[in-house]
Amino acid sequence: MNWGIFEGLLSGVNKYSTAFGRIWLSLVFIFRVLVYLVTAERVWSDDHKDFDCNTKQPGCSNVCFDEFFPVSHVRLWALQLILVTCPSLLVVMHVAYREAREKKHREAVGEDGGRLYLHPGKKRGGLWWTYVCSLVFKAAVDTAFLYVFHSFYPRYTLPHVVKCHIAPCPNTVDCFISKPSEKNIFTLFMVVTAAICILLNLIELVYLVSKRCREGLAARRARATGMGHRPDGATSSCKGDDLLSGDLIFLGSDAQPPLLPDLPRDHVTKTIL
Repeated sequence: MNWGIFEGLLSGVNKYSTAFGRIWLSLVFIFRVLVYLVTAERVWSDDHKDFDCNTKQPGCSNVCFDEFFPVSHVRLWALQLILVTCPSLLVVMHVAYREAREKKHREAVGEDGGRLYLHPGKKRGGLWWTYVCSLVFKAAVDTAFLYVFHSFYPRYTLPHVVKCHIAPCPNTVDCFISKPSEKNIFTLFMVVTAAICILLNLIELVYLVSKRCREGLAARRARATGMGHRPDGATSSCKGDDLLSGDLIFLGSDAQPPLLPDLPRDHVTKTIL
């Protein structure tokens, strides 16, 4: 396993994350990915081989194992971790797209031709929406997998003994799971870390939305204050520019548009004459 890949991904995503996002990344890579790679695979490596039933009927152990373990914990966790980490990579790709677009713009117009993005990595515009959607997707994926785990394994625990009466078993047989206590400990650990990750995603989502709302309200108040204290000279000097700005004339202004005469054609005709 190349740990440099995870280190590069972690450092790349960390640059564009909030404090809550950095905590989430540390929790995912240290307490979920590393625990999965180092320990969980070894604990579940012998689950089928050591699943014993008190019968010698051929095929009975296989069908009972498939009945009580339709999907392996390890494979479900692997799919969950892949789906959870992909949205963070999309944020990095979006920033890389912005930087490449900014570079092409500078090459086309030069250094004095202005910039498309003042800070390509700052969460504004489309990048803000990409980041918010990634938070929603990550929380939804973890929630969905917690539900799937609970559906397959009620209360996220494994019993020590399971009773099976599926053909070709001759009767109801007892089957014994290998190391159930150890597997229950790791299962609960992964469930708790997933729940904490969901909580961090929701906190970060609320933080970003509330911050954007506060910035929008502050900008509106600043515009209203600026319009209220604008001197008359500035208003008259900008009047010609306002008339050329089309539908932006009355944007953010409390003044009503000028009323046209009842018969515009007659007014134009009189003016021409």
